[in-house]
Amino acid sequence: MIYKTAKDWLGAENKRVLFFGMSGLGKTHVSNLLRRSGDWFHYSVDYRIGTRYMGEYIADNFKREAMKNPFLRELLLTDSVYIASNITFDNLKPVSTYLGKPGDPAKGGLPYAEYKRRLEQFKRAEIAALMDTGHFIDRAQALYGYPHFVCDTGGSICEWVEPEDANDPVLTELASRTLMVWIKGDAAHTEELVRRFDRAPKPMCYMESFLEDSWGAYLDEKRVAEEAVDPDDFIRWTYAAALAHRQPRYAAMAEHWGITVSADDVARIRTLEDFNVMICAALEAR
Repeated sequence: MIYKTAKDWLGAENKRVLFFGMSGLGKTHVSNLLRRSGDWFHYSVDYRIGTRYMGEYIADNFKREAMKNPFLRELLLTDSVYIASNITFDNLKPVSTYLGKPGDPAKGGLPYAEYKRRLEQFKRAEIAALMDTGHFIDRAQALYGYPHFVCDTGGSICEWVEPEDANDPVLTELASRTLMVWIKGDAAHTEELVRRFDRAPKPMCYMESFLEDSWGAYLDEKRVAEEAVDPDDFIRWTYAAALAHRQPRYAAMAEHWGITVSADDVARIRTLEDFNVMICAALEAR
């Protein structure tokens, strides 16, 4: 790790931290707090994915829908209108809308093969955006003069890395440039995440083996044809299993590549001093 002790962290002229864990446990909350302090550059991996690596896919998807409307079709073909996504740090919906959910197109789903194709696109995009972290650390300091850097990753980071592999290229790069911090939830957090997801299910990313197993098990249990799957029902059915699948992968990332803080401690952060106290305690506890 680039900071071995609390003393190393407090004495560092350039503090660089990366948060990982399930969405909804505080990564963006603490990243926004650091950014508002004025000395921290906030690098959002999901924002980078949507603007740099998947922007064309997203815009083309909008255009594909617009081409179904004769009025908009004529305007597009004559370059009379411009269609683009309006992605912001606080609104990443264009990315998840493009990714979609597998199932019956009449219910807003995608054919399973198309969903897998888009999932592969997202995987490549997320890996590329993660590997851009070092570039943005250097850019933030050289171009804008930010002394400190926070990277806010998506929940699916653990799907594309092998935490037990000491030579994993993504984790090797990230750990060489940042202090990797797992925001760990407990059983109560998991229950709340499941409740929240059940109320408003949103697209998720899965590694191929987990998706294949889950898709096959769902079709068998529900006795439903692939093209008749209710997309929201499938991702609700899969969500708790996805949380359980990711937990040991996050834990291995923290054990081999970083440190662990609790979601409750993150929720209590109100100041930079609170943040530094949390990081120091986690470093000393390692």
